[in-house]
Amino acid sequence: MPLDTLNDSAIRILGPVEGRAEEILTPDALAFVADLHRRFDGRRRELLAARDARQARFDAGETPDFRTDTAHIRDGDWRVGSIPAELLDRRVEITGPVDRKMVINALNSGAKVFMADFEDATSPTWDNQLEGQVNLKDLWAGTLSYDDPKTGKAYRLNEKRAVLKVRPRGWHLPEAHLTVDGQVVSGALFDFGLYAFHNAHAAGAAGSGLWFYLPKLESMEEAALWDEVFRRAQDRLGLPAGTFKATVLIETITAAFEMDEILFALKDHIVGLNCGRWDYIFSTIKRLGGNPDFLTPDRARMTMGEAFLNAYSLKLIDTCHRRGAFAMGGMAAQIPVKNDPAANDAAFAKVRADKEREAGNGHDGTWVAHPDLVPVAMEVFDRLMPGPNQLDRPLSGQDIGRDRLLEIHQGPRTEAGLRENIRVGVQYVEAWLRGRGAVPLYNLMEDAATAEISRTQVWQWLRHAAPLDDGRIVEEALVRALIDDEVTKMPRDLPRLAEAVGLFTELCFAETCEEFLTLPAYARLAD
Repeated sequence: MPLDTLNDSAIRILGPVEGRAEEILTPDALAFVADLHRRFDGRRRELLAARDARQARFDAGETPDFRTDTAHIRDGDWRVGSIPAELLDRRVEITGPVDRKMVINALNSGAKVFMADFEDATSPTWDNQLEGQVNLKDLWAGTLSYDDPKTGKAYRLNEKRAVLKVRPRGWHLPEAHLTVDGQVVSGALFDFGLYAFHNAHAAGAAGSGLWFYLPKLESMEEAALWDEVFRRAQDRLGLPAGTFKATVLIETITAAFEMDEILFALKDHIVGLNCGRWDYIFSTIKRLGGNPDFLTPDRARMTMGEAFLNAYSLKLIDTCHRRGAFAMGGMAAQIPVKNDPAANDAAFAKVRADKEREAGNGHDGTWVAHPDLVPVAMEVFDRLMPGPNQLDRPLSGQDIGRDRLLEIHQGPRTEAGLRENIRVGVQYVEAWLRGRGAVPLYNLMEDAATAEISRTQVWQWLRHAAPLDDGRIVEEALVRALIDDEVTKMPRDLPRLAEAVGLFTELCFAETCEEFLTLPAYARLAD
């Protein structure tokens, strides 16, 4: 798109605008995004700086706690706003990237909700982000279809399909291909702004609305910023306040201590919270990784039924139901195991047990990563949750305080666990650099959260010279030897393997824990 076609010469597109991208990057749509950027990017940057300041306090020995200045919110008698009818039953939600075939398959999967993910399940290449916007625009226009050129298979939407929710990128991620007044635009405002501008009225005309998942929030102030963004966007689009509705992922340890406050900050625009379990593990290691009291065991030992993961899940249910909001369970990342019925049965049994725990504890729904898991999870929630949700279920009465939310998981650290972190982390980063954000590895569908756990845990074990169960210490020579050995076992046809190994190794041995691996990785992706 030539620059002189824009109404505002201070808006610069730095990526190619080809094919149907021109339908998305219209002058009016870009002006809408620019308005959000000019109003809110300064505050966004302030809040990211506040994260850094908080981390410095954690590094100095402070630990998370409930805020004294917001006790009146936690003690107050208030509830969130109204919940749209089509969001009252969310018992099984499926998530995935925004490529065309995935969107159609997920909407047809039988799940109640599909979360189209511009964040952790999508590698944010310029082409991927714009293709996702085209796909969702076509959905609301009633023209979404796909004919696979390789197989000749035709993909069409069923008459009955899942409700759409959209997850934009987190506050920390940039969109390097668009600048306003010389500043790179936030990926969050880019994703949200383009989707809202093109689809708010079409979704309303279809009897639906724009429903969102908001990721990586760390405080009520970050939630309040989204509330302001929603209000400005609704005003610009001629929509009443409260039209947009969101579910917030509680996937950072600091947010777990501000769940009431986050609901309050977004109370006119929020319908629930979700247990983002994998990012929650990553956040706990990242924020408290410098403190030896929070040294973690093998990732496989950190399960939702124990320690801080169990506590935060139960705390989320009680908090949400006290405020009239949904408490959504976490992701089942298992995928079908082909040609191994026993392994497949074992994987599905794990999913079933996990969902029985969630429904039994009081969650109103759950996540799966693969269409074949939809009926597994649906059977559990149909059996244990006969109504559309569990908002009227009595509160558990459990007083889950600071100590339980910080209770570290127990278990060994093993060479096998260290190898798994290396094996999964490196191969995920390699796929991400090639533009793939949802990657099947070792019978699990992995996204960026898994790679974040992998590299932060290696970093933490190195920092504290963690002992393994066999008596050896995790130190540089051992980790480098294991990386070299694992790489020799990886497929030889991975074109960006050397680059992925280099980045993963760099992050593991960094003096300080990098905030997000996707930030240095994005610098390579955006070249």
